[in-house]
Amino acid sequence: MFENTKPQSNAIGGFALLALIYHSTARNIRKSHGNPLIGLIMSMMQSIVMITAFFFMFSILGMRGSAVRGDFLIYIMSGIFLFLTHTKAMGAVAGAEGPTSAMMQHAPMNTIIAISAAALSALYTELLALGVILLIYHIAVTPIEIDNWIGLFGMLLLAWFSGVAVGMVFFAAKPWVPGLVGIATTVYSRANMIASGKMFLANTMPGYLLAMFDWNPLFHCIDQARGFAFINYNPHFSSIEYPIYVSLTLIMVGLMGEFYTRKHTSLSWSAKR
Repeated sequence: MFENTKPQSNAIGGFALLALIYHSTARNIRKSHGNPLIGLIMSMMQSIVMITAFFFMFSILGMRGSAVRGDFLIYIMSGIFLFLTHTKAMGAVAGAEGPTSAMMQHAPMNTIIAISAAALSALYTELLALGVILLIYHIAVTPIEIDNWIGLFGMLLLAWFSGVAVGMVFFAAKPWVPGLVGIATTVYSRANMIASGKMFLANTMPGYLLAMFDWNPLFHCIDQARGFAFINYNPHFSSIEYPIYVSLTLIMVGLMGEFYTRKHTSLSWSAKR
């Protein structure tokens, strides 16, 4: 109770924070399923089911001609994986342990560590599932040809970052109106099934329809990702800067809201729920 605490340098404090984030991330990964292999398989199956469903939907509706010239499955996967990464990052951050959680009673733990761990665990799981699926597709079906791997991976990270930013806003509001935030996260995830534009190319959309999608940072990420994936597609109606600016704005709003919530929160809030 009265033990002495030694002052730490900034470097030591930074390494201690990174160690806490690492252990919290590992805990979050194992929390979803005790066996990490089963957890990876479940994440892969979710992606495979969505890819298969969209493949047959495009084929049955005769929409394959509207896709970009190239590997049709890469076209589908470029939308599906960015959508899943964005949505899971948003859900993980929005559902992270808040200031009234029992874990926050341990002195080194704080909400920033919980948020970082939730975001990194979602990214780790999706990257692992993506790598395994692409490896299987490359070996068993056909060699994968990507025009710009670095740009495509950057768009995946930007989709993840924008999901973290949206999740931060939900996270800050959750202690005040948990029921409403739960509904809002579900509605946002379902709306992005269409609003993400993963089934369309921005270059082929009429202006009145484009206006219904270009507010969404994920729409820009997916369209730009297809520009990096295919040599014969050059996106004209989306940008990289827009999701960056929107994400940074939402991060700042979420951090201010989280700081205000943390200063006014009470343990009795969690007891009532």
